[in-house]
Amino acid sequence: QVKLVESGGGSVQAGGSLRLSCVASRFTYCMGWFRQAPGKEREGVARITLDGSPDYTNSVKGRFTISKDNAKRTLYLQMHSLTPDDTAMYYCAARGMGCDLDLFRYNYWGQGTQVTVSS
Repeated sequence: QVKLVESGGGSVQAGGSLRLSCVASRFTYCMGWFRQAPGKEREGVARITLDGSPDYTNSVKGRFTISKDNAKRTLYLQMHSLTPDDTAMYYCAARGMGCDLDLFRYNYWGQGTQVTVSS
C-alpha cells in the first residue's frame, strides 16, 4: 500500500508559477502527476522513474518539471508559464512496474490538489 498526499495548489494568474508537492509513504518504481479538468478525462502530465528519468506530455514540455527528493519521500511538479488550460485538479499517482502516462496502470492515487489559472 502507498499513501500519497498532495499539496501546493492554488489560484494564480496566467503566466504565473506554482509548485505542487506529493508526500509518499514510499516511492515506487514510477511516480506520476495527472490532472483532470471539469468535464474532461483525467490525463497524464509527467512521470519519473525511481532512477530519476522524467517524461512529459507534449502540452507541458518546457514549462513543467517533475522531480523528487528521496530523503523527504516527496514528489514535486514545478509549473511555470501557466495558462487557463492548465486549470484542473492535479493528482499524484504511483505504480510498481513500467513507467508511462497510462493512468489505468497506476495503482495508488492521492486525493488531489486544485490549480486554477485565471486570464
